Amino acid sequence: MARYLIRRVGFLAITLILTSLIVFTITQFLPGDVARVVLGREAGEEALEAFREQYGLNDPLPVQYLRWFTNFVTGNWGQSLSTRSAIYPVVMERLGNSLILAGMTMLIAVPLAIFLGVLAGLNEGKATDSAISISALAVVGLPEFVTGLVLIQIFSRWLGWLPANSSVRPGATIVEMLPMLILPALTATLVLLAYIIRLTRAGVLEELNRPYVRTATLKGLPRRVVIFKHVLRNALLPTITVIAISFGWLISGLIVIENVFNYPGLGRMLVFAIDRRDLPLMQAITMITVIGFALANLVADLVYAWLNPRIRLS
Repeated sequence: MARYLIRRVGFLAITLILTSLIVFTITQFLPGDVARVVLGREAGEEALEAFREQYGLNDPLPVQYLRWFTNFVTGNWGQSLSTRSAIYPVVMERLGNSLILAGMTMLIAVPLAIFLGVLAGLNEGKATDSAISISALAVVGLPEFVTGLVLIQIFSRWLGWLPANSSVRPGATIVEMLPMLILPALTATLVLLAYIIRLTRAGVLEELNRPYVRTATLKGLPRRVVIFKHVLRNALLPTITVIAISFGWLISGLIVIENVFNYPGLGRMLVFAIDRRDLPLMQAITMITVIGFALANLVADLVYAWLNPRIRLS
């Protein structure tokens, strides 16, 4: 297991280096002049040139990349071009907010989706299976902003149970944030639910038709033991991948949901950076997102190896 872990961590490091090169290159070739966007249309050529010189925008691209990557690794992310504030503390604060929302969404979505997926798979063709599948597909077909607005209308306007605005103040504790997190987390849960349910259901159905399941049943093993000890251990392997990818998406991909609920996460900040052509801020958020995806996939690989020892030996 130790060799498998070292190998996966090595692949992760190579992936991050290659991805950082891609991120830097793409952001350099985005349309528009950074200096012109930041200083405005009325800025003269001398001011523009001074700005480019101050932030090293005139240096060769390889020099800019090495400087940027070295600073990123050491935690010196510089200043935002649009707000002139330090990038690191602001991004870390937003990352904390996004991780809290992602964690709460996972706590709701994953157990519920796996339970419903297994229930549907064990009742293939029955009313339970049809009800779960149709309901999940009907919900996931709605755009995120529609789902969010419907939840606001029900739980905030009609029932008055939860706040419609999730604008969390800086430094708030999780207990203080909890009422503001429920509606965004429920919205994200409804987006994820159908995918995980369908994949879990398909995995359960595939495993139930395997010869080893029939053999275990014929040997007299209780149905509960066959399902929980054998079927689920293999059926959940594809689901783990979807969950890992979903966690990466939850970190910075909830742009619509964060805007609907006015939640201060990484997604909204990324839109802010793109609108203002703030390259350092944009690059920092993108790299944090990439690291989130990479770590989520690393955890998925380790869970894979735990559930199926043949994977770590291959």
